[in-house]
Amino acid sequence: MKKVNLFKLSFIILPLLLVACRFTTSESQSPIDWVDFVRWNGVEYYGIESGVLTNEKFIDEKVGEVKFKVADHVTNPSYKIKDGDAAFHEKGTEIYSIKGNPELIALKDKTAINGYSIYYAKGTTDYKWYFKDVPIEKVDMIEIYQSYSPNAKKRSVINDKEKIDSFLDILKNSKEDSNFQPNNENTDSTHYEIVLFIDEPIAYKYNIEFDGVNYYWYPWETSILSNEIGKFLSN
Repeated sequence: MKKVNLFKLSFIILPLLLVACRFTTSESQSPIDWVDFVRWNGVEYYGIESGVLTNEKFIDEKVGEVKFKVADHVTNPSYKIKDGDAAFHEKGTEIYSIKGNPELIALKDKTAINGYSIYYAKGTTDYKWYFKDVPIEKVDMIEIYQSYSPNAKKRSVINDKEKIDSFLDILKNSKEDSNFQPNNENTDSTHYEIVLFIDEPIAYKYNIEFDGVNYYWYPWETSILSNEIGKFLSN
């Protein structure tokens, strides 16, 4: 049997080991797709994407500040989140309680409607801000924003009961179409945010888009809205 030259073999194995090490390191340093969370007092809170603070009057006392922003700083998927960690908020961001709602917290956020991002406690309450959860009969005001534009501003406010009911009827009667594809060959869709207010700390926020022909939104699956909604959005 032919003897193997161990010295030569080491030159073959060593580069392979180095490549394997580089691969492992690269894997552990890959970007992490963080969910929007905050950990505070041993509780994990998750962002309410379809909800906004109704009014600053519901903000209670300051309970602390974010200690560490994990996004853009943590690349190890084995990282154990700690109290004071937040996915996307910078260190020093103020954390507040919300009156009468111990399962919610609010974080200062100048990009959010009414100045705060709202979070709910995992395991304490279910996510209850889908459109199916809206108490339609209690909606007493609707605000409309044109989103995805620099310094997006409020376009209009609907507080007339008859107009509110008409707007909500259009939403309720939208037609689900999971196969719908917007016509974006020549231009991007126009994006709107609508906020449905009731007399509670959290208002309901949803996106509506217009591709030049169709208005559509996402109450659960993609759904097509009557073009009648255009008269409200274009004011």
